[in-house]
Amino acid sequence: MSASIGFRRLGIAAVVLVGTAVVALGLASYLISPEAAGDAVLTEIKTATGFEPKLRGPVSLSLFPTPQLTLGDVTLAASERTDSPLRVEQLVAHVRWLPLLTGRFEVADVTLDRPTIAVRFDDDGHTNWSPLIDTLARTVRSGGEGAPTLSFSEIRIANGDVIIEGASGSSKETLDHVDLSLAWPAIAKSFAATGRITWRDERLDIGLAIGDFPAALVGDDSGVKLRIGGTLLKLAYDGIVSYRPNLRLDGTLAADTASLRTVMSWVSGRSLTGSGLGRFALKARTHMIGGNLSLSNLNVELDGNVAEGVLSISTSGRPMLQGTLAVGTLDLTPYGSLRLRESDGREWNSSPIALDWFDAIDFDLRLSAARVIAAQTRFQRTAVAASLHKGRFVVTLGESRGFNGTINGSLALTKTDDGAQLRSQLRMTNIDLDTCLADLFGIRRLEGKGNLLVTLDGQGKSIMAMTRTLSGSVSLTAAKGVLTGFDIEQLLRRLERRPLGGSADFRTGRTPFEALDIGLKITQGTATVQQVRFDGTGVKLALRGTATIPTRDLDLTGTASLIATSNTPPPFELPFFVQGNWDDPIMLPDTQALIRRSGAAAPLLNAVTDQRARNALRSAIDRLIGEGQGPQPLPRRSTSIPIPFEPPPQTGFPDSNVPTR
Repeated sequence: MSASIGFRRLGIAAVVLVGTAVVALGLASYLISPEAAGDAVLTEIKTATGFEPKLRGPVSLSLFPTPQLTLGDVTLAASERTDSPLRVEQLVAHVRWLPLLTGRFEVADVTLDRPTIAVRFDDDGHTNWSPLIDTLARTVRSGGEGAPTLSFSEIRIANGDVIIEGASGSSKETLDHVDLSLAWPAIAKSFAATGRITWRDERLDIGLAIGDFPAALVGDDSGVKLRIGGTLLKLAYDGIVSYRPNLRLDGTLAADTASLRTVMSWVSGRSLTGSGLGRFALKARTHMIGGNLSLSNLNVELDGNVAEGVLSISTSGRPMLQGTLAVGTLDLTPYGSLRLRESDGREWNSSPIALDWFDAIDFDLRLSAARVIAAQTRFQRTAVAASLHKGRFVVTLGESRGFNGTINGSLALTKTDDGAQLRSQLRMTNIDLDTCLADLFGIRRLEGKGNLLVTLDGQGKSIMAMTRTLSGSVSLTAAKGVLTGFDIEQLLRRLERRPLGGSADFRTGRTPFEALDIGLKITQGTATVQQVRFDGTGVKLALRGTATIPTRDLDLTGTASLIATSNTPPPFELPFFVQGNWDDPIMLPDTQALIRRSGAAAPLLNAVTDQRARNALRSAIDRLIGEGQGPQPLPRRSTSIPIPFEPPPQTGFPDSNVPTR
């Protein structure tokens, strides 16, 4: 009985209390002026930020369901003479109940609806928000004296725009659809910002936590955790941040993306040519002072290639990347190959050489790999240095095992107004000639081991244009190899026996050699043979002439000689011509030399060349056809004499090799 009476009294007291509060709020709605409330909120904002707020729109006060004050069209400026870094279409301040009942205004939190925030950097790296940072450093404090305490501890930004301008208007970026919550609990030193922003049409989730907010505001060291995530990129940083006297980072950085090419295009604002630059992941110890960033204990993955090492990036002025990386297996196939020729393989590539990316960044990188996989070959134990500075790209190959030999040299590619300028020097020692010459020059005529030295200089807008200006030299030495497509010794021996007989197709077979020495001088796209020494087991070759690089044509003359032994007569020598495309050249013997060597056709050649013999031959022809036909002039001597092939020996003759029936 006494318990029920107690509950009844408690319920009556609660009803009386609620009724009193409702009556008090009802009276407050009549007694409190919205303009006075607005002035009180603006005063607190000025005290907290140090900025001068201006109210241009209406003010309204609502007490239900929670007290809130709405201010329309509010701007903030450091002074009346400066531009406003913040303009809000609606500022909504939620007011605490109990202080309101006593006639005081305490803001619980603030919502900025559709704000426009302008951040402008000056040449010293400061921004138009620096006065606010200084004021917050005095206001948001822990146990200090002499500075007012900020009553509210959370600001929400709804559907805002942030405009960031570089010094002297050098750059401008816009973050739109900004939805953030900024909170700094009164009982803790921490600060947190969470929400979403849109940059260049990509929605990003943002998470920022600062361990010591007062220290961070004054520029001292503070622990920071940053998370940025979206469909394109995931980025995380854990470490220490300070900005006095310069921005400093010291922590761990991690990044991950399914396509580095897409991210680079998104960040730079322009599409990238070429292939590759897909899956990318990075994790490293990060140290940054000012505009210099260094990554140590680096582990990076790109297109399946995993490397370790160090990198440094300088953003002061033109971006500069430096570093040293080591990789187990470097697979270059995702990046394609340098396409020197058109798809049909008959002509040089006429597509313009794209070097626009030369203007984006400078770099100086060193890479060592235990194994390199290229589009057409394999390399082992490779050390490469690559640099790009002021539009000049240089690759230096310190040591590499390729084509089963050793390769070193350098290649320089410079961007010019007329396209590109190429300078290269390549030395290959004890390499496989068949694979090397096929991969580099498309020549498939030599097999064996050899040494190759190539020095080239050219310029043009395409590979085709560059071949027309090529100058330099090529030196090739080899031993114990094979010339494929020609069996020169067999050909010479057949022509020695029957100079005008046999097949006219000489583009079959193989010719072994003991030593080969070739020297070429290249001038404006034409290669001139300076030296060719071919010593085979049974034949020797001497060669001279030219090769036109743009059209890939040969115009060569030479002499092939059988090697004499002590028991053989003097060697047989045959002049010959090599003409046509160097992928499939035609080798033709000198017809006059064959006619002179032929016993049956030699008098005919003498008759054509000797005047008395020509007159005698003419007289004989006249007697055969009859004098009534009248004399006809003999044709002029032709520089090209047809080959009257000798008929094969008839069966039954003593000198025939074919048995008689």
